[in-house]
Amino acid sequence: MEIMLAAVGVVIGAMSGFFGIGGGTMLVPALIVMGFDIKTAIGISVMQMVFSSLYGSWLNHRRGHLNLKEGAVIGMGGFLGALGSGWLLKTVPDIVLETAFVGVVGFALFRFFKAPAEPDPSKEHDLSPAVLFGVGAVIGLLAISMGIGGSILLTPILVGLLHYPLKKAVSAGLFFVVFSSVSGFISLSMTGHIDYWHGFIIGVASLFGVQAGIWLASKTGNKKHKNALIVLYFIILALMLKKIFLG
Repeated sequence: MEIMLAAVGVVIGAMSGFFGIGGGTMLVPALIVMGFDIKTAIGISVMQMVFSSLYGSWLNHRRGHLNLKEGAVIGMGGFLGALGSGWLLKTVPDIVLETAFVGVVGFALFRFFKAPAEPDPSKEHDLSPAVLFGVGAVIGLLAISMGIGGSILLTPILVGLLHYPLKKAVSAGLFFVVFSSVSGFISLSMTGHIDYWHGFIIGVASLFGVQAGIWLASKTGNKKHKNALIVLYFIILALMLKKIFLG
């Protein structure tokens, strides 16, 4: 089991670096398929996201792809919002979490279909810190409760609604995961929802994949990068719908 989990960690780390996601969007369904219940899978996922998001954001900052000021405002909102994830996870039934997971991915897929791969820079919107903070708080609460870092929802909002360039949005999304995952890890630890051993195995293994994923993203054009993300969303939807309807 440990070897398989380590291999999964490397793959999830590569996806995290390439797509700017925490990894939970693929890790939670994969763990469920491997036999973990959704709440245990969420706890493992959140722990893995702490590893991959910290390392990936550091690499993105070194490459000059990360706007720390904007990311910090949204991230602090995500941190505070994610503190409520333990309570929400404890009180909400599994089927509701699974259905919400599908809804989040479906929304992201819809927004990416509509958004251009190369947005017009003149259409970018400058939002107040209060708005960015509020968006982060809502995403942090909902995302960590579903075992995802939030970037799978944040990145489509940045690209589809605020006309951010794709690679800038991807880097901001992964940086957001730093705040929401650390906060979620604290919250879920306090409510006993973290499988530390399996989370550690996957988290350490994911670091090897993160560096490769960020390197590959820098070599990929925006149109291909966007299309790859849409394919990822379809795969996630298929796995979760299979779980919901077939068990």
